[in-house]
Formats: sequence, C-alpha cells, structure tokens
Amino acid sequence: MTHIVSESCIRCKYTDCVDVCPVDCFREGPNMLVIDPDECIDCAVCIPECPVNAIYAEEDVPADQIAFIKLNVELSHAAGWKSITKRKEPLPDAEEWKDKPNKLSELVR
Repeated sequence: MTHIVSESCIRCKYTDCVDVCPVDCFREGPNMLVIDPDECIDCAVCIPECPVNAIYAEEDVPADQIAFIKLNVELSHAAGWKSITKRKEPLPDAEEWKDKPNKLSELVR
C-alpha cells in the first residue's frame, strides 16, 4: 500500500510533510503536492504533519477522493513535477483555501 495526497492540498501546498518523509516520495506541482507510489514506503509519518488533513493511506481514502489515487500516480510521473525534499512556504492564499471543498477544478497540472 501507499499513501496519497487528496483534494485538500490544492491551492494550499503546505509542505510540512516533506520534512518528515524518509524516502523523499513527494512531488511538487504548481499548486499541490502528490506522493509517488513507487517511492512511498507506507510509513505514515506524513499524515499527522499535514495541517489540512490531505494525506491518507490508500485503503483509508474517502469515497469522494478515490480519483486522487490515480491522480497521484499520474502527476508524480508528470513532466515538471519534481521531487521536493525541503519545506517551503505554503501558497500565499493557502489560509483562504484550506477549508474549501470541491477544489479539483483549481488543480494546475
């Protein structure tokens, strides 16, 4: 099993999770992070670090977020989505977006 980043990360991109990842499995896109399932070792240390509760074990992904399993695979291998290993500042308007639902249309690939 692996972990995935869900919709809550879109337009926030908090990077607290990358500081604790022992295998550097996070990939950074323009306005969210994803987890490369080929690199994730299922350690779960990232889950409590996410301030917007965007990270789930694959078997615990809520039904309305199932599409993010495939999306993490696709985007983690997308051109331009590179490994992120150090914490950065969240997006400037992250606080405004952190509790908003239905953000998939805001995803920048």
